[in-house]
Amino acid sequence: MGKEINKIVLAYSGGLDTSVILHWLKEQYSADVIAFTADIGQEHNSKEVETRAKEIGASKVFIENLKDEFVSEYVFPMFRANAVYEGEYLLGTSIARPLISKKLIEIAEQENADAIAHGATGKGNDQIRFELGSYALNPDIKVLAPWRTWEYSSRADLINYCDKHQINIEVNNEDPNYSVDENLLHTSYEGGILEDPSKPAPEEIWQRTRSISESPEEGENIQIDFFKGDPISVNNQQMSSSEILNTLNVLAGNHGIGRLDLVENRFTGMKSRGCYETPGGTLLLKAHRAIESITLDGQAAHLKDELMPQYADLIYKGLWWSPERKALQALIDNTQEAVSGSIKLNLLKGNIEIVSRESENSLYDENIVTFEDDKNSYDQSDATGFIKINALRLKLNSRRNKKVN
Repeated sequence: MGKEINKIVLAYSGGLDTSVILHWLKEQYSADVIAFTADIGQEHNSKEVETRAKEIGASKVFIENLKDEFVSEYVFPMFRANAVYEGEYLLGTSIARPLISKKLIEIAEQENADAIAHGATGKGNDQIRFELGSYALNPDIKVLAPWRTWEYSSRADLINYCDKHQINIEVNNEDPNYSVDENLLHTSYEGGILEDPSKPAPEEIWQRTRSISESPEEGENIQIDFFKGDPISVNNQQMSSSEILNTLNVLAGNHGIGRLDLVENRFTGMKSRGCYETPGGTLLLKAHRAIESITLDGQAAHLKDELMPQYADLIYKGLWWSPERKALQALIDNTQEAVSGSIKLNLLKGNIEIVSRESENSLYDENIVTFEDDKNSYDQSDATGFIKINALRLKLNSRRNKKVN
């Protein structure tokens, strides 16, 4: 086994699971293990992560700041589609995986590694997302998933492994009894005390959003400017893509916006209860649909809404790099050419209210829609023929059905 694999690139978080995996891979394969950490906005100490990886035995450590790439190349394209999985989930975990897979493959090719490895379990979606993404980018890469092959099955097993092999990692017995995944778009919580969907999530789990009862009593007006479907400024301040999302996170979270408690259908076939905080994303979705409402052709908007569940499903199932997702993205991006302008919103007690919509590309024409004198722009008598033509097949069906019955 060791002769077949000489160098491995591991997606390394610095936590208990991937620290054990790093050591285990070195032992199991007698191989060099390169640790890769993607900084996509999660709370972490880069120096501590690097030091720990080297102490455990990583031959190299890569820690890359990918926040702007994550937002501009993955999050924003997804929001152009208004993508929501199963009507509610804003795909915060799902959309991070294709970028991590891409970087794993790039480093593997750069370092002439034989394999990549990840710490996803055999029950969840992430194993599928990492591996489908990796194979799409390099069909010959070997993927190692220790949770599917080793004998360990619990947190206690991993702690015992650390004690046995003198792996220096602090494990606090007061750590929360649930798992947390975090990036710039969202924080997710699942497992442990959250596994029973009949019990409410404890208030203390939420990290990014205030409770409604503790949010400000006064609303806050904000403005988001868009260009070709993407936000470019908040409150007239132009920022980088990651700064925009971070700003929206703070603004929305302060007003209790963006919490979700969901039982979803995993790709692996089981139902799973997850709690999510996506404050900035919730705000961005509302604002983007508002600017589309005045700039996007009606039938184009309806087509997007029909395709959106398929697009969201592809992201959820790890098919970001698939030809069908790329084809849908090309269509979606084409619809965004005129989606530019300003949206003003009011944030209050978990609610987002649209205050105003403005765009030089607006298709909204007050002269046509008005109930006042509109003889020069719209002839109401034209509607008679329009209705008759559309009613023709309904009349024919009705007459036929009366004969049949």
